[in-house]
Amino acid sequence: MGTYDVTMQQPETMQGQGQGHASVAARWGQRLRHAVTPHRHDAADRLDSALESSGRGIRALWISLGVLGVTALAQAFVVVLSGSVALLSDTLHNVADALTAVPVGIAFLLGRRAPTRRFTYGFGRAEDVAGMIVVLVIAASAVAAGVQSVRRLADPVDVDYLGAVAVAAVVGFVGNEIAARVRIRTGRAIGSAALVADGMHARTDALTSLAVLLSAGGVALGWQLADPIVGLAITVAIAVVTWGAGREVLARLMDAVDPELVDRAREAVAGTEGVTSVDSVRLRWIGHALRAEVELTVPGRLSLEDAHRVAHAAEDRLQEAVPKLDSAIVHAHPDAAP
Repeated sequence: MGTYDVTMQQPETMQGQGQGHASVAARWGQRLRHAVTPHRHDAADRLDSALESSGRGIRALWISLGVLGVTALAQAFVVVLSGSVALLSDTLHNVADALTAVPVGIAFLLGRRAPTRRFTYGFGRAEDVAGMIVVLVIAASAVAAGVQSVRRLADPVDVDYLGAVAVAAVVGFVGNEIAARVRIRTGRAIGSAALVADGMHARTDALTSLAVLLSAGGVALGWQLADPIVGLAITVAIAVVTWGAGREVLARLMDAVDPELVDRAREAVAGTEGVTSVDSVRLRWIGHALRAEVELTVPGRLSLEDAHRVAHAAEDRLQEAVPKLDSAIVHAHPDAAP
């Protein structure tokens, strides 16, 4: 939805009295209202797009939740039989990964709500809050797995049913990789940092599930400490991913955007016919949609209506150049040239 704040300097013209003044005032009033009134058909189109994005995110979460739920149940059964702490670490991560679908799903549902008088920008920021919850849950699962691995190092025990442990590791890899692909692909498609962070966690779990195979192999060869050592290695791997995902979510909360997007937006506006210069370009993420604020300069001789057309054209070029742009506020100012 484009909104235009157009400030122009117009020369004074002598007009007749009475009805003449009223007619001119009415004409300028209509132009002014048109210049600052959002285009409703644009708003409707973008609302449909936002709802579709949320719907895709929710579908991705349901798919990954089902896959990870089955994976975690199968692995938990083998953990009880075998007593493998490496597999326990992997299972805890899978359970945590499945549970993180809950806050992200709630965030997607909240993001579909219309703005209110208190939350005038809507509820898209709920996704960023969910992203932080995801990071915290991942960190907590890593700590729990690390504690169990350290205990097992201090007090080693035998691991039984090594074949079942190996099969469970493969099941964990397949389940996590499916969930990761679904979440990362959908998250990048709709611009959701929370969903991408969730997918990154699942992908790391897929790789660490393979590490459980090393644990089973080491124990089979008689190296009893292989199981807790692999458990600690899994913990470290998850900690590294937690750090990366946390940085991404925090950057989103601080309104960080890819500088390439800003450059692309500036070039698009600068190439608009009638734009003398681009004074500033600001972008920010709200949920998985971008908002833009642009200040540009147009020739001072332009009428209010012509300046509005330039601003409208600049907003159209922004929509074409910047993916996932939900709305733009374009301020057009006259230059100081006589």
